[in-house]
Amino acid sequence: MIVINVNGKDHRVDVDPDTPLLWVLRDDIGVTSVKYGCGEGMCGVCTVLIDGAAERSCVTPVSSVGESKVVTIEGLPEDHPVKQAWIEHQVPQCGYCQPGMMLQAVDVLSGGKAMSDADLATAMDDFTCRCGTHPRVLPAMKQAAQTMKKGGKS
Repeated sequence: MIVINVNGKDHRVDVDPDTPLLWVLRDDIGVTSVKYGCGEGMCGVCTVLIDGAAERSCVTPVSSVGESKVVTIEGLPEDHPVKQAWIEHQVPQCGYCQPGMMLQAVDVLSGGKAMSDADLATAMDDFTCRCGTHPRVLPAMKQAAQTMKKGGKS
């Protein structure tokens, strides 16, 4: 039996320790916002926060999570600056990759340091979005960064 904390709640799961976190989240806990993409940690669709750091859940064995805190998009408050910026800039199209992209943005912006447009673009460059939302991601990240800098939730 493995105990993992997801979005502030402990869950006991009876799975092989090598089971990817993605499948535990989806199949055992019922968090379906975390999507399967490439299965190799390359596309970013399955990204979650583990102790605040963006990680690809499809290549993360559940046993490696230990006592760390896992956060999915449902674990962010509705008024989180990244969620608000995504809505205001109408970033999502089909939405499949957006939870992972938003969690990556939270990780990137949580450091509070000023980043150039090139830095922000590079931080999101390894995400695969077949709808082509990347041009709207950068303005959303810049807005979220300003809100977070002014003391908005992070």
